[in-house]
Amino acid sequence: MKRFWKCAQVAAGDSGWSIALDGRGVRTPMRAELLVPGEALAQAIAEEWNGQGEEVDPASMPMTGFANATIDRVLPAIGDFRGQIAAYAESDLLCYRAEGPDALVARQAEAWDPLLDWAAGKLECGFVVTQGIIPVDQPARVLAGLRDAIERIDPWLLAGAATLVQISGTLVGTLAHLERMISADALFDATSLDEAWQTEQWGEDAEERDRQARRRADFLNAARYCDLVVEG
Repeated sequence: MKRFWKCAQVAAGDSGWSIALDGRGVRTPMRAELLVPGEALAQAIAEEWNGQGEEVDPASMPMTGFANATIDRVLPAIGDFRGQIAAYAESDLLCYRAEGPDALVARQAEAWDPLLDWAAGKLECGFVVTQGIIPVDQPARVLAGLRDAIERIDPWLLAGAATLVQISGTLVGTLAHLERMISADALFDATSLDEAWQTEQWGEDAEERDRQARRRADFLNAARYCDLVVEG
C-alpha cells in the first residue's frame, strides 16, 4: 500500500481513542474501527503511521499490529485466547534445566530460581523442577493459580502477553514481567541462556545472531505494547 495521507492524529471518544489519517478513521484488517483504550497507545500507533515513507511497511508498525490483533482476534474469542496462554503453565521453560555442564546448570539456577520462588510465594505452592526434556506434572494448585492469573489479565494485554510467552517459553516469567518483577531485557536474556551458552562454546554464527536479534526485537515490542496499555 502506498501512503495516501499527510498526517495521522488521535482523538478521544466515548468508546476509546481513535486514530485518523487526514481525518479518516483507521480500520483493522477485519474492517473494525481501530479504537484503543488509552492515549499512550493511540499516540504510539499514530507515530507509526506518521513515520511511514511512500510505501507502507507493516513490519515497522508493531503497535498497530498488536492493536489490530486484539480487536480482530483476541476480543472476539477471549476465552480461547486465555486458554492458549494458560497451556504454557504445564511446560514452563523455567522448570526444565540442563543436565550439564555444571556451569550452565548453575547459570540457569541463578537466573530462573528467583522467578519460580516469586511465583511459588504468590501461589503458596512450589514448582516441580527437572533436568532434561521429559515432561513432568506440576501440582494442581500451581496450574490453577497460573490459570487464575491469566484470567485476571486485562484483555488488551493478552496479545502482547501471548508473544512474550511464545518467545520466552515461560508463563511464569511473563507474569513476573507484567507485575514489574523483572524487566523485558532481563527476562529475554534469562530465557536465552542456552543460546548464549552455545555461542560462548562454539563461537558466533551469523544466522543465529540475526535470528536472536529478531526475537529480541519482537519480544521488546510486545513488552512495549503492554507498557503502553498499562500507561493508559
